[in-house]
Amino acid sequence: MVVQGVAALVMAAVLVVRAIAGADQRGVSGLGTAVWFVLVGGVVLAAGRALVLGRRWGRGLGIFTQLLLLPVAWYLAVGSHQPAFGVPVGIVALTVLVLLFSPAALRWASGDQDRPASSANGGPDSR
Repeated sequence: MVVQGVAALVMAAVLVVRAIAGADQRGVSGLGTAVWFVLVGGVVLAAGRALVLGRRWGRGLGIFTQLLLLPVAWYLAVGSHQPAFGVPVGIVALTVLVLLFSPAALRWASGDQDRPASSANGGPDSR
């Protein structure tokens, strides 16, 4: 997720440079879109950094972000006929979701790292 956040901030910088260079902005506001990318990229970067540092609050933002990226990937691949962009975005989003919902990640998120990796190895659940 850190990479996704950095990518969004790089995109914001590209949009600002294009706007300053005088790119045609009749269809879209480059600076307005850049502000949006800075906000979203900053949040995603913060969530990714939180996960790297072992903070649990980053997981919720990560899941939310990946769920938002799935329809974006679908639109890129199918609606915009840009599968070269949509397929990698979808693969990354699905991979991050799978990792965030893996048994090890769920144990970590629940604060129960001492339990064995397989539920067949443990006794009855005491929740």
